[in-house]
Amino acid sequence: MVDRERVLARLDRLEGYLRELREVVPSSLEEYLKKAEKRRACERLLQIAIESLIDICGLFVTGLRLGLPGEEEDLFEMLERKGTLSASLTGRLRKMRGFRNLLVHEYGRVDDRLVYEAARSRLPDFEEFRQAILDALRQDSA
Repeated sequence: MVDRERVLARLDRLEGYLRELREVVPSSLEEYLKKAEKRRACERLLQIAIESLIDICGLFVTGLRLGLPGEEEDLFEMLERKGTLSASLTGRLRKMRGFRNLLVHEYGRVDDRLVYEAARSRLPDFEEFRQAILDALRQDSA
């Protein structure tokens, strides 16, 4: 059984990160590129938001006893096979994970334009994930 309280707490934390991101991301790329503190804040908030999303997937895979993933990316595949995530969302989550790895491991080579674009236009992906998880929680408790 999925630990509902832990999942809801992580979803709440995720929403907090996204709220902060919406507040801090500038309205224009030019402003974003001028302000190092805005760039670093956006990078970090995206990183921890994606990590929260991965943690939530891990809680689901464990709670549903779907097996042991070989890699983080396997979490998404397992949840897709279970019907928790759509194939489309799974593909976007896989890309998010790769983006997070870039932020963490290739810090000096981060493309500021890509980070800005993600902060401005990829937030609906997080909302779609949130809704899929809430729907799955409802099904799990029924």
